[in-house]
Amino acid sequence: MPGLKTKIKEYRARADMKQEDLARKVGVRRETIVHLEAGRYNPSLKLAHDIARVFGVSIEEIFRFE
Repeated sequence: MPGLKTKIKEYRARADMKQEDLARKVGVRRETIVHLEAGRYNPSLKLAHDIARVFGVSIEEIFRFE
């Protein structure tokens, strides 16, 4: 199904980070991270930027449209 694909879970695993940890770092609830990873929620540009910054990569490294 076309839409936004994310590598958040992969990057979290590499960083040994829980969903709760990432949520706290970017100022959202853990449920938001759950929905992002499941592809049920499209982040705002600011949230996408904040998540990418946590992992030290570009937005395009974590998010892509297919």
